[in-house]
Amino acid sequence: MSEWPGQTEDSEEISVVERRFVLTTHKRHKYRCSCNAAILTAPGPLKLIEGGRYSLDFAVEVAVQKYSEHLPLDRQVRQVRQMRRQGLIVTSQTLWDQLYALAQVLMPTYQALRSHVLSADVVHADETPWKLLKKAPTKTWYVWGLSSELGTYYHFDPSRAKAVPAGLLGDYCGAVMCDGYPAYQALAREGPGITLCFCWAHVRRAFLEALPAYPQCQVALDLISALYQIERQLPSHEGLDEPERSAVVALRTEHRQKESTPLLAQLWQWAEQQEALPQSSLRKAINYMQSLWPGLIRFAQDGRLPLDNNAIERDLRGVVVGRKNHYGSRSERGTQVAAILYSLIETAKHYGVPESVYLRRVTEHALKNPGSSLLPHQIIY
Repeated sequence: MSEWPGQTEDSEEISVVERRFVLTTHKRHKYRCSCNAAILTAPGPLKLIEGGRYSLDFAVEVAVQKYSEHLPLDRQVRQVRQMRRQGLIVTSQTLWDQLYALAQVLMPTYQALRSHVLSADVVHADETPWKLLKKAPTKTWYVWGLSSELGTYYHFDPSRAKAVPAGLLGDYCGAVMCDGYPAYQALAREGPGITLCFCWAHVRRAFLEALPAYPQCQVALDLISALYQIERQLPSHEGLDEPERSAVVALRTEHRQKESTPLLAQLWQWAEQQEALPQSSLRKAINYMQSLWPGLIRFAQDGRLPLDNNAIERDLRGVVVGRKNHYGSRSERGTQVAAILYSLIETAKHYGVPESVYLRRVTEHALKNPGSSLLPHQIIY
């Protein structure tokens, strides 16, 4: 047999490459003047902790595994047992020290991210419980999320009162998409610059819960489904530059006024015709929809507004998975670290930048330029 030049048969095979940890020795040259009056040492690599033995890449890996892959620190310690064979002993406290140092360096970027998110015309807002495991009994905190087409910002707080979204939104002027939680409505009454838009997905869920006992809810569900079908036919305006963005928004507004407005009128008329007991699931669903009606129909007059609050609920999904895996935070410092790293990691995903790449770049920038920030849209990837 002789070789057939240029002809091969290729096949793929999946194998395993063991995770490796490398102990690197940095040799820094020393310099002295001719009179021996001064001695200088060449600068070493960037360090999160002065004199620390763990690299920046190590800290980034720990952060990504916990806040993106949702692996608790104790589980990460069990995964790095091979380090012991190389003479390196790692504890969960060691990993926590890396996370805390990383979060302190990234604090200016976290603060800049909030202003960047709030520079959008429309902001999504929602909250979900979070446990503080500081001492018994466990305390319930809340993760407040703000999301826009420009990124995602999280804030952990022990309160669910109106003061929290008031502090987060500040003097924001624009549309806030949220659920029917009264704190947002009270905030809108006090802040004339805020326009509330309510979520049709929450209305739909209420009618779905009532459907088994009240088959007539299918009429409302079909009308809401028709609203979503119209939305699927409309082009997105997010990420576009002016004047193309204005043209798309005008098109969306015109199409909604023509197609969606008649469906909204039919839905209201159907709700007015229903008879149900005051405490029934049907009456509760109708009352919920009618109490929020002005904010529910606002999307039909403004092409910038979304139909629901699913954007922030998707962004909160990572926080919820992390809560299920490591149950919460052990200290108030832990909530602050979680808020910073969840915010930056989710925003990096929003821009399609790998989390580890972004955290490495922004941390290097912050170490070289203390107090400065670097958001994902500002880096070239």
